[in-house]
Amino acid sequence: QLQASGGGLVPAGGSLRLSCAASGGTFTSYTVGWFRQAPGKENEFVAAIRWSSRITYYADSVKGRFTISRDNAKNTVSLQMNSLKPEDTAVYFCAASRTIISSSISSNVGYNYWGQGTLVTVSS
Repeated sequence: QLQASGGGLVPAGGSLRLSCAASGGTFTSYTVGWFRQAPGKENEFVAAIRWSSRITYYADSVKGRFTISRDNAKNTVSLQMNSLKPEDTAVYFCAASRTIISSSISSNVGYNYWGQGTLVTVSS
């Protein structure tokens, strides 16, 4: 089971750090991704990290502003979000998969496990 946390209300230009924790297991050998869904919009890929290799992937819309990382000791994956924009407002979900291939990293259908989501609101 995945648990996402760290959301909140922040002014434009501010920062937030989201965290995804796995209960009852570890992220070893998993790929962990972050997705978001804004009101009235479809689920959108944000970033992903392969736990073992630490290879990271980003959506073009967040490159240079967001950083995904893993903490082996805490068994968590974090999403550091800087220079936030109002258009970043969404519910953010973390997801995990042991078998996803690179070409499917940005597709939500490849992830087997999902967290409950945490709301990020960026005010203008």
